[in-house]
Amino acid sequence: MREIHSLDELKTLTGQEVAVSDWVEITQERVNTFADATGDHQWIHVDVERAKRESPFGGPIAHGFLTLSLLPMLVESAIHLTYVKMGVNYGLNKVRFPSPVPVGSQLRARMKLLNVEDIKDGAQISWEVTIERQGSDKPVCVAESIGRAY
Repeated sequence: MREIHSLDELKTLTGQEVAVSDWVEITQERVNTFADATGDHQWIHVDVERAKRESPFGGPIAHGFLTLSLLPMLVESAIHLTYVKMGVNYGLNKVRFPSPVPVGSQLRARMKLLNVEDIKDGAQISWEVTIERQGSDKPVCVAESIGRAY
């Protein structure tokens, strides 16, 4: 866990990789729960036997948006801005899913600080978040995530 104690300290880290999260496993149960929450029950995610038979991936894969939805958890497990009372997600600029996430994969995130901009009563912080899969050279998600810290 990387602790950052002030906005000035954070600003000095612009352009640098600031933190790497712990690994998290993508289980079939997590995929099924996400499918239920979003209504996306496409067979490549939830029908294990069919995915093993027919999918080019050799089995079920996680939804891209499931991978993306892990960003807050992964970032919060790796970085603590001790001076912040409240943070909110402001949005995303660019998101790509360069490779699939087979069920059973271990994922973690690398956070590079792109920009810190002063706003009324806080800061807008832009991160390049790269989610990698253990054992793969290609990331599974690369996103520019923007948050506001107050």
